[in-house]
Amino acid sequence: MMLYILKANVDTSLLKEKLNRSSASYKFLNLYGKNLLLVWPDQYAKDIVDDSIEIAVNVRKSYVLSSNDWKKEPTIVRVKDTEIGGNKIVVAAGPCAVESEEQLSTAAKGIKRAGASLLRGGAYKPRTSPYSFQGLGEEGVKLLRKVGDEVGLPIVTEIMDTRDTEIFKKYVDMVQIGARNAQNFSLLKEVGKIGKPVLLKRGMGNTVEEWLQASEYILLEGNGNVVLCERGIRTFEKSTRFTIDIGGMIAAKMMTHLPICADPSHPAGRRELVHSLALASVAAGADMLLIEVHPEPEKALSDSEQQLTIESFEVLMNRIRSLAQALGRGL
Repeated sequence: MMLYILKANVDTSLLKEKLNRSSASYKFLNLYGKNLLLVWPDQYAKDIVDDSIEIAVNVRKSYVLSSNDWKKEPTIVRVKDTEIGGNKIVVAAGPCAVESEEQLSTAAKGIKRAGASLLRGGAYKPRTSPYSFQGLGEEGVKLLRKVGDEVGLPIVTEIMDTRDTEIFKKYVDMVQIGARNAQNFSLLKEVGKIGKPVLLKRGMGNTVEEWLQASEYILLEGNGNVVLCERGIRTFEKSTRFTIDIGGMIAAKMMTHLPICADPSHPAGRRELVHSLALASVAAGADMLLIEVHPEPEKALSDSEQQLTIESFEVLMNRIRSLAQALGRGL
């Protein structure tokens, strides 16, 4: 795959004519303030010569735009006033599922007091059983917007269907792609077109390379504001709900310029494990954490066993703060 960085404010009409006469596939896009041209396959791409080209990069990877072969500096993803990927560790917290305004408001005030930067909550819930609580849908998104505005926190929530993109455009600050939709390529493309920051979870059966390839679908639509989220993969181990792949997370951080998030709640499956997995993720270099917090976890309509109480979350935030300071980072 050839990646060309084009000169600013130049006419590319002759370049397009050359491409159309060749047998190459290509795409022009603007990403991170640069005009780019992708050309493939290699046997056609290497022959492209034009005055509009500033730099040519031969990326020998299946993920091109997310690779740090061409973009050396780390990407900072901005969700309103919150920056993800810098020195500060960002924590997004809130209930697994939005159940009521009172539940969400209590959780939001608690996490804000403890130092969280984003409010997370599920409005559309991908449940293994059709008889499990499926979420409040659009009503849940509106509640997130209302409560987020009241406490002064940006909101992040999961999209499941391309038909809901208008709702997310209107109300949501950061769009989450869940593990079950990590390779739903139609959804990835549509979310890329929304233009909102994206939190892309790793599929439970995906390799690190497949995870990065999934992000490519979003970047290819001109949306470079992507955060990759490690949330545990499915292995033979049964002592935890999933296996959090700290090694894979570190490898991804070395392979891409995109920020890395860790979700310790889902691989833990039990709240008593969440603190340790969260701290391990921070020690390994995570830029962001996604943590489930509920005012009364025992009454939660989904994933009650893994959600922290507000009091436990406050303790965890203090521990993260101390660890971050030791690592030369902030919270």
